[in-house]
Amino acid sequence: MLTVIRRYTFRLYPNKSQTSKLFEARRLHCYLYNAAISHRKTEYQYWSKSVTYLQQQNALPAFKECWPEYKKLNSQTLQATLKRVDLSYNRFIKSLSQKPLFKSIRNYSGWTYPGHSGWNALTEGKHGQVRLRDLGITIRMRGQAKQWGTPTTLTIIYKPYLNQWFASFTVNIEVPNRKFGSDSDLKYESMLSIDLGTETVLTAYNGQEFLEIENQRFTLRSQKKIKSASKKLRRKRCPNYQKKIKASKRWKKARKQVSKLQRKVAEQRKNWQHHVTTDISRRYDIVVTEKLETKKMTRKAKPGSQRKRQKAGLNKSILDVGFGTLNKMITYKIEAKGGLVLFLPTRKIKPSQRCPNCGTVHKDWANLSNRYHVCNHCHFENGRDKSSVMVMYNVATYQQPGLGTHLEIVDLISSTSKNRKHTGSMKQLGEMKRQKSQQNQKSLGHLETPTSQKLG
Repeated sequence: MLTVIRRYTFRLYPNKSQTSKLFEARRLHCYLYNAAISHRKTEYQYWSKSVTYLQQQNALPAFKECWPEYKKLNSQTLQATLKRVDLSYNRFIKSLSQKPLFKSIRNYSGWTYPGHSGWNALTEGKHGQVRLRDLGITIRMRGQAKQWGTPTTLTIIYKPYLNQWFASFTVNIEVPNRKFGSDSDLKYESMLSIDLGTETVLTAYNGQEFLEIENQRFTLRSQKKIKSASKKLRRKRCPNYQKKIKASKRWKKARKQVSKLQRKVAEQRKNWQHHVTTDISRRYDIVVTEKLETKKMTRKAKPGSQRKRQKAGLNKSILDVGFGTLNKMITYKIEAKGGLVLFLPTRKIKPSQRCPNCGTVHKDWANLSNRYHVCNHCHFENGRDKSSVMVMYNVATYQQPGLGTHLEIVDLISSTSKNRKHTGSMKQLGEMKRQKSQQNQKSLGHLETPTSQKLG
């Protein structure tokens, strides 16, 4: 059996007293987040010193003495909030995101219990309750998980535009571990290759027949209503916190209407994506798809470009489909049944430029306007998307002719590969602390802990 991690979100239904305690804990975590950012900025601005997560963690006891209201909160949740700041700075240093800024209480989502202490999940995967021991409350929740195992972490989330609370659990689940050519009953029996697009969202090939799913265009269908509601919103008095201008009641009402329409589009897209990916995961054991970098695909047009409007329209179509979300859903649903997802590097294989019959690469096929391909060498004819999925299927089954199309030499990435850019985690920090303690023990003969320092 293979242990995988799944995340399930349940909606919370707190009463008035429980809601006030949740808001108070959220406010304290927001202040701690901003204090940690201020500490790092001050140390670097005035003394050119970099503050690490371990230094801020060791300063928590002194911080609690100055601010006694933090003593009632679970210590691991405070450490997780500081770790959130550390992750943001690590991403900024590695040029993966912008520099962390102070967060308003209006935009602060919630806090995390990174371990088993401080909470209990009173559920078997369908509805139930969650107990927050540090706050002394037990909240009723509703939701259902397809598979349930051992809950490991808990994140309490507040969504201001919905005025609703949610509990997000990470759960360890055991799934069957399938292998090629195993003698057990668990074997890969079916394979499907898929190609994602904007006109035809999904073109699939299973070796015998093609499957095409048209674009539902959820954003386009609701575009007129959203534009009309946004126009009404712009006519109301909006808030300006620098000039100390408060938002009018009509502006708040209009803003809720815009958020409601946008949320409806997002829920429609998410529901459709779940239907499509669930149907694929039930019928196939192996899914072959292309490795897409949606963030780079949806960048703005370069300065001076004469096709800015066309690029903006293409970006909107790509985001309306949700390439990244579709791949993620297919991956975790296939993994849940013990299957495998293969991500092929398109720059090396070039499925949209390669003939699936003879393997010849045609550079003129790279133009997106060319929707029907005719090979000059073998006279093979087929649609652009259908040819691409045929190439991917042939590569995965070792049937594709042409140089550089074998799986051993194309830097294949599977759903079990670890290709994520890590910026540090609680587990890695624990290993660092243990190594440091062992070094101190060898050199000094006893364990030492760094002295606590107050936050600036």
